[in-house]
Formats: sequence, structure tokens, C-alpha cells
Amino acid sequence: MLSQQRQKLILDYLKTHKSVQVQELSDILGISLSTVRRDLSDMEEIGNVRRVHGGAMLAQELPESPILLRSDKYAEEKQRIGAAAAALVKDGETIIITGGTTAETMLPYLADKTNLTVVTNALNIAWKLAQHTHISVVVLGGYLRHSEYTLLGHLTIQALQDIHVSKIFHGIYGLDAENGLSGTYIQEVQTDREIINAAEQLIVMADSSKFGRTGAVRLVPMDQVSTLITDKAAPDDELDVLREKGITVVQV
Repeated sequence: MLSQQRQKLILDYLKTHKSVQVQELSDILGISLSTVRRDLSDMEEIGNVRRVHGGAMLAQELPESPILLRSDKYAEEKQRIGAAAAALVKDGETIIITGGTTAETMLPYLADKTNLTVVTNALNIAWKLAQHTHISVVVLGGYLRHSEYTLLGHLTIQALQDIHVSKIFHGIYGLDAENGLSGTYIQEVQTDREIINAAEQLIVMADSSKFGRTGAVRLVPMDQVSTLITDKAAPDDELDVLREKGITVVQV
């Protein structure tokens, strides 16, 4: 059974029972405990479930948004990635920063930049930049994806027609040296592709947990990536392949 099929069965079960134990899912699906835990981790990453001691519960039963639930995962690694990303931003540039907890970590390190313009489709990014009055902020319109605080759809894409920037800083669900960048939310993919195409350089911010993970939807191939910023635990074999493809790899 494919992971997508298993995760759909898990989600259907949780919609009825609200919570479940790992052992219970192992018995129901006839799979190993490690496979259950891996599926639940993937589902938590995209905001479908919340891991609790010994099992999981449906995310809709929780008051927090999924993006907030992810904010403390790999927190130290994300902070280092954010600092390294901000170091690539030059005074006077116009850049795009997309949504997600990793991209958000670079914001405090932009405070000393001058004549900087940030374009974003993420409300959390715009909100946190509001305190830096010397940074010009352009917020793309669109349909709100509540769980991620991101704006998407044809209105977002329409706004991009008048925008061209030097760099885009983009967090990602999954990254594979051969299969490229992937996501899980089909409705968001076209918006993400258009945002990426509005920039000269695609800079991907991804902690080591994102390697080898493949979402349901392919976003862009790896040859579209200019720079990858990751942590020291990223797999060496994958990084070697990326370097061979001409991608600049920054490990922090």
C-alpha cells in the first residue's frame, strides 16, 4: 500500500475517532510501528494531524494553526538556515519570501538591510516585517489558505505579472536530488510555480528532514534551484548529486 493510501485511511479514521494510538493503527493497517510513526510525522508536517504521546489526533480539534504547530520542529537548524539566507540578501534588492516556518526565520536578520523591498504571499511574513518600517513590503493578494497564512490563486498570479525580483527564498515540503521539489497541496502548486518564475534565482531553505521526502505534487525540477541552504545533518550523497547539478550548497 502506498503512503498516500495509508495516510488517507488514517485521516478517514481520525475524522471519525478524533484520536488514535500508534499500536492501534499498526493493527488496523497491518503495517509496522515505524511505518505508522513515519506516516504520522508526514501528516503532521502538512497540518493534518498533531502527534501526541503514543499516537495522534486530528489537527482540526486543536486551537493552533498547523504552521504554529511546526514552528518548534528543528528550531535551531531553521534559525541557522535563516541567518545564512539573510546573508545572501544585498542592500537595495527586491526579493520574494514565501510562507512557512523556515523562511520566517530569516526576517530578524534583515533588520540591518537598507533600501530593501520584500514581496510576499504570506500574512505572517508581512506581519513580522511591519515592525521594520525601513523595509518596503509588497503583499500579493489572493485566496487565504488559513492553516498556512498564505495567499494563492488567480489573484496572486495576476499580481505577479508586474513583478520581477532578483531572488526568491522558498521553504519546501520535500526535496529529492532526482525528482526535484515537491508539495502536498495541489491547489497551491500553480501559485508557487508562478512565484518562483518571477525571480532570477531560486534559493531553497530546507532542514535535513526534508531530504528524500516526496509530496503528492511535483513543484519544480532541481535544475531550477540556484542555491540550497540546509543543516549539517543533510545526507552527503544527496548533496553531492546537487553540487554536480551546479547547485550551490550552503550547510550551517
